[in-house]
Amino acid sequence: MNKPTITKRPADARGQTEFGWLHSRHTFSFGNYFDPDNMGFRSLRVINDDVVEAGQGFGEHPHRDAEIFSYVISGELEHKDSMGNGRVIKAGDLQYMSAGRGVLHSEFNPSAREPVHFLQVWLKPQMGGGEPRYAEKSLGSDAKPNALTLLFAGEPRDGAIAIRADAEVFLGQLDTGRSLEYRPRPGRAQWLHVFKGELTVLGEHLGPGDGAAIENAESLVLKSQADAQFLLFDLK
Repeated sequence: MNKPTITKRPADARGQTEFGWLHSRHTFSFGNYFDPDNMGFRSLRVINDDVVEAGQGFGEHPHRDAEIFSYVISGELEHKDSMGNGRVIKAGDLQYMSAGRGVLHSEFNPSAREPVHFLQVWLKPQMGGGEPRYAEKSLGSDAKPNALTLLFAGEPRDGAIAIRADAEVFLGQLDTGRSLEYRPRPGRAQWLHVFKGELTVLGEHLGPGDGAAIENAESLVLKSQADAQFLLFDLK
């Protein structure tokens, strides 16, 4: 059995985009930021940590063959797409779009005063094409404290949204001093992205914006040093 490995991707090593109205940090290559050593991890292709100023946003643009979701950390995000969906997603909630053979969408901050802070994540689907589709999830009390809440799964269970990627995506929340254990199936790999607080896993300390690639782990024990919120990706 190979030893478990963890490779940290520090927050301050990420790519940056600054447009005045947009402040973006890129875990992996995206747009004008290109890093051949950070093109993605397994089927995980994009983690963009975006802050959009009040009254600004991304105009209508196309996507295809991508599983895309946004998780709003603070503020509100207005989504519109060519499937006819239009909704304002609030802090703590998320929306999902499978681009399939092609879709147009826009993302906008509807507030006249407050910025919106959100994560946009792309996963590569197992197969291209198919009808585009949309779903959203208001977590509210469903986001369990000191536990993992399953958000997305290729084979959905526990109220997760079905996606076209061989991946499971969890939201984790841990109070200071608390810990949890995750036991992945053999042959899987994990990516951890922290967006609030601090935690340790496999001897590595992670703070806001830090990520880590984990392979060959039979068990992951995550312990919080400060109230932590994070995404855990379990990938083929």
